[in-house]
Amino acid sequence: MSENVKNMTEGKTLPILIKFALPLVAGNVFQLMYTFFDTAIVGKHLGVQALAALGACEYLIWLLYGFVQGITQGFSIKMAQDFGANDEKSLKKVVGNSAVLSVLTSAVLLAAGILSSKPILKILHTPEEILPLSTLYINILFMGLPVIFAYNLLAGLLRSLGNSKTPLHAVIVSSVINIALDLIFVLVFKWGIAGAAIATLIAQVFASIFCCMSLRKISQVRVSKSDFKIDRALSIKLYVLGIPLAIQGAIIAVGGMIVEFVVNTFGVAFMAAYVAVTKLYGLLDIAATSFGFALMTFVGQNHGAKLFGRIKSGTRSGMTLSLTCSIIIATIMILFGKTILTVFVSSNDSDGALVMETAYRYLRLMSIFLPTLYLLWLTRSIIQGLGNTFIPMVSGIMEFVMRTGSALILPIFIGSNGILYAEILAWIGADLVLIPAFICMFRKMKA
Repeated sequence: MSENVKNMTEGKTLPILIKFALPLVAGNVFQLMYTFFDTAIVGKHLGVQALAALGACEYLIWLLYGFVQGITQGFSIKMAQDFGANDEKSLKKVVGNSAVLSVLTSAVLLAAGILSSKPILKILHTPEEILPLSTLYINILFMGLPVIFAYNLLAGLLRSLGNSKTPLHAVIVSSVINIALDLIFVLVFKWGIAGAAIATLIAQVFASIFCCMSLRKISQVRVSKSDFKIDRALSIKLYVLGIPLAIQGAIIAVGGMIVEFVVNTFGVAFMAAYVAVTKLYGLLDIAATSFGFALMTFVGQNHGAKLFGRIKSGTRSGMTLSLTCSIIIATIMILFGKTILTVFVSSNDSDGALVMETAYRYLRLMSIFLPTLYLLWLTRSIIQGLGNTFIPMVSGIMEFVMRTGSALILPIFIGSNGILYAEILAWIGADLVLIPAFICMFRKMKA
């Protein structure tokens, strides 16, 4: 078997999960690093208005990436199951059809995104002084959708084969390129917020090329021309797996837009504080996403091989490690959150003190409830690995209801602080769907 793949149906579960998850953690760190640089360069050198402009389109970006990641993640579930079942013929067919479906889907989303971005930003009450900047930034990202699709599909395929190292190397390469281009485009060429968006897309191109070069060495996914011929039944199955996850991501993002609508009514300073914390969101759930992907791949491969006892063993190990990490990360954020936030908030700005105080209050609240978020990620990922993407979609709907309901109602009674509780209540709402479903599925598996 190629060194670029890992059969997770054999060997001790705990070392396998740790070995698979650690590169994902490192990859998330590098992604966060260039996200931090994007935001820091914009906030420090282009000012509070530019930082608020990023925040105004934050959830449109989540909608974009959430839909893409949902579709490709659904495709990768089938890939992991076929790999675990050692069905090479079906795996190649899945890879070919997934590529075609990704191209078609990205074309539709590109057109829809360009046409709807500015109207949506207006509906969200984006202040007129930052509307042009927000529109420009998000439209550049929409034009790069094919590249975003390519990277997510290729990285998802590698992870489904048990390879988390190549996506890490791709992220390292793209992070270095992104940071270098940020400095050149924003500070030297003076392209402003557009330069940050262009730098991100160029970095994604290099990440895609890196993943593609690695996949060419893996015989199990070396597809032929016939594998790209659309198989109607297979395509439906892939969309049945992918679309619920895409809808889940879209619903969560739409909920975030509604929250953004409320956030925008509290002024630019509150918006800047809100975006500073949302940029730290990835650092908060860094171990959750990593162990979530690890467990989804592990469960998917072992489900394909029908090794149900092994699935339970891996689940227990993954949950113990991940929840421990959540407590450690929460403690760090509570103790050193203000220092970390200085990366995004300039003390020289007239609103700097207010932005910092609001941002830290929000960060501390999220850190206290962090284990709730980790349970959400883990149970959702395991259920997806078992081939069920409907329940995760329902959990996304519950997140939407709790997040938007809280954001619209609580500020009436407790002002802007009500916005800060919306995210926590959304996590709890999703857990109320996922945990009972998770317990029920595992009991059926035992039977």
